[in-house]
Amino acid sequence: MASTDPPTASTTPPADAPPASRPLHPTVATAVTFGSSAAVLVLEITSLRLIAPYVGITMETNTAVIGLALAAIALGAWLGGVTADERPPRPLIGPLLVLGGALTMAITPAVRWFAASSDPASAAGMALVLAAICVFAPAAVLSAVPPMVVKLQLASLHETGATVGRLSAVGTIGAIVATFITGFVLVALVPTSIILLVTGLLLVLGGVVLAWTGRGEDEVSAGTGASLVLALVAGTTGVLAPDPCDVETRYHCASVVADDDRPAGRTLVLDTLHHSHVDLDDPTYLEFGYVRTFAGLMAAAAPTGSGSDVLHVGGGAMTLPRYLLATRPESRSTVVEIDPGVIDIARDELDLPRSPRLQVEQADGRVALARTGTDSQDVYVGDAFGGVAVPWHLTTRETYAQVDRVLRPGGAAMLNLIDHGEREFLAAEVVTMQAVFAEVAVYHEAEDTDGGNFVLLASQEPLDDTAIDAGLAEQDSPMQRMSAAEVADLTRSAEVLTDDHAPVDQLLSQT
Repeated sequence: MASTDPPTASTTPPADAPPASRPLHPTVATAVTFGSSAAVLVLEITSLRLIAPYVGITMETNTAVIGLALAAIALGAWLGGVTADERPPRPLIGPLLVLGGALTMAITPAVRWFAASSDPASAAGMALVLAAICVFAPAAVLSAVPPMVVKLQLASLHETGATVGRLSAVGTIGAIVATFITGFVLVALVPTSIILLVTGLLLVLGGVVLAWTGRGEDEVSAGTGASLVLALVAGTTGVLAPDPCDVETRYHCASVVADDDRPAGRTLVLDTLHHSHVDLDDPTYLEFGYVRTFAGLMAAAAPTGSGSDVLHVGGGAMTLPRYLLATRPESRSTVVEIDPGVIDIARDELDLPRSPRLQVEQADGRVALARTGTDSQDVYVGDAFGGVAVPWHLTTRETYAQVDRVLRPGGAAMLNLIDHGEREFLAAEVVTMQAVFAEVAVYHEAEDTDGGNFVLLASQEPLDDTAIDAGLAEQDSPMQRMSAAEVADLTRSAEVLTDDHAPVDQLLSQT
């Protein structure tokens, strides 16, 4: 009697089939798919940290890395699938893992040597090149592995859906696990170069084992050998490559640089930005012009003897809190700094004084602001940066509504920002503060016509220009107030920044 069962198209190789045609053990197939997919996400996350010291972290650099990673995944998966249909995939999986590992190990020296030999002025144009070095080649190679594993594991057409679905889920889980472990654990504990080196070594070791068990073609052995040579060279040059960081914190590549002109002077460099300067022997010495402007504005915003409470969002080396601690014994400063590594540097390397009048909280500025009590502060000082940009969620109308809430009547908000050229970000920030505060003044260095640092002062009460001018003069501030006509011309077409739309990086890139 004829069978009513549907026909099957078995692809299960016979017991005596050559190694190139045999499927991987299910556990091995799962591990290879999980590991290769996880490695791609490790590359994507660590690449952002690796290029930050050279180009900063902006929306453009994030977009470049993510976009190139997705392009590499798509290209690798397509080519891997096509190749698996044209030739037995098992002998290729091991060499591809070895090559992917070698390219991963080569990322650190390639980026650092390239950046060290490039013109710093072209940093913005370097972002895409550095992202390509970091991500594209190794991600494409590793993304070719899962479709080859799928092809190798297929036993019949009736198992296609289950096999593809299972291994696809395994790859996705690998990517998720790598994202969380790398983002929440590894980058806080281990330097980026070590993460990439160890990831590359694990890929190489796994690839060597698979290449050995799947050997049988001379050209595969030759390719594996060449990849091993590349891995050896990459590992060696990675040790010799220049490292721009003294310390890798959770968010920054950080360095402390000695001041040639002042024996006790130190500058804290975070990624591409000279963030803070302190004199370890003299906390009243203020190197940066915008900090002297902050100190001068304090004369009007929080007169001496008023027992002022000051909330600082963005700590760095905490130059202004040190100054207030030394010059205003009645003041109380609360500093909110998101990066625990920066706090450690300020305490351990820059001798931050310990005092009940200087409290430091490790938190995001917006979150800390939301839980700060109403009418509890006299001055708000915004000096937080991610690269050269103020983090967008600290620039919006909703942010300044919270600032207004925590300020006591007559209190003042001060903000430091950087802009150049047409100063479109500055303009947007001015109109945003004007949407909340009755009075907004802009201070700039008159001689720097292209831009630089700007300080904004805002209050619900009229500003005391006489007291402000006296304070600025006392601090030898290089800044002066922008005229009302200049402000009106600057902000003519500017739009208020909101939580729904605050394109800070784009406004800066246009300048």
